[in-house]
Amino acid sequence: MDAIILQFFNGLEKGSAYALIALGLTLIFGTLGVVNFAHGALFMIGAFCAVTLSRVFSISYVTEDPTQTDFLGKPLQVQTPYLESWFGPDVGGWMLDYSVPLAILLTIPVMLFVGWAMERGLIKHFYKRPHADQILVTFGLAIVLQEVVKYFFGANPIQTPAPSEYLGTVNIGAIFGMEIFYPVWRMVYFLFSAVVIGAVFAFLQFTTFGMVVRAGMADRETVGLLGIDIDKRFTLMFGIAASVAGLAGVMYAPILSPNYHMGMDFLVLSFVVVVVGGMGSLPGAVLAGFLLGLLQSIASMNEIKAIIPGIDQIIIYLVAIVILLTRPRGLMGRRGVMED
Repeated sequence: MDAIILQFFNGLEKGSAYALIALGLTLIFGTLGVVNFAHGALFMIGAFCAVTLSRVFSISYVTEDPTQTDFLGKPLQVQTPYLESWFGPDVGGWMLDYSVPLAILLTIPVMLFVGWAMERGLIKHFYKRPHADQILVTFGLAIVLQEVVKYFFGANPIQTPAPSEYLGTVNIGAIFGMEIFYPVWRMVYFLFSAVVIGAVFAFLQFTTFGMVVRAGMADRETVGLLGIDIDKRFTLMFGIAASVAGLAGVMYAPILSPNYHMGMDFLVLSFVVVVVGGMGSLPGAVLAGFLLGLLQSIASMNEIKAIIPGIDQIIIYLVAIVILLTRPRGLMGRRGVMED
């Protein structure tokens, strides 16, 4: 029972990442009709926003500390971050410690710009092209972005720790009368993902902008005939989708050390999530993300792998095959999407 509860929470954490990336993918496909294979690269860029801010905050200068001496009695040279010099050791130290959450403030404008540049500079030229062309060009873009990150940050994973207050564990089994300890930051990531997902759905459901976007997703031509510039709104939605992927990446950096190929690792799984949930269905993407995350975590238990070796590596694809054989449109797919 302890192992099952632990894997359940692991599944929620994995499902949160899958759901956020799949949500952004579905937003782009639902609004623009573009199959964006560069979306995993946006997740990677978000993670490296956290790395970048952490490095910028850590820029230091050398000073001599007379209270510390070497064996010759000379004062030791110490690295003093500029932040601590400018804002004091308390505020500066706090900013250094919370560089990952503070990176959200950097990630949102960066991802909005990246999304806008991608859509205006490249994607808009492929709206009326076959989906195969869209996949090829966005996959090529993903490789370019991956290599750019590799050039500037190197090929090795870069550790990006969470704030010190969240480095420990919490006894999640206390409510069941057991002792089951789980990393605090993974719980924070799940709660953060729930807030972001809720904010996206609330934005689309309760704002005038969101209502027009939903109407455009259902019937783009009719909305355009009403005098609404739906293209500009869809461009902004591309930026919002990019921001959702970036936020997923920046908060995931302490869980999985950022590396240049992490976008590709999540991309394939996220596309499976989108297909299982139903192409163009936002609720389906979220539901499938959490469902497949939970199944993958349960399948990774030693007891199950002892019976079926390697099941944790293929369980998502097996589930996808079963669902698509029984429900070709996915769990919540709409009629007519990608059926031409």
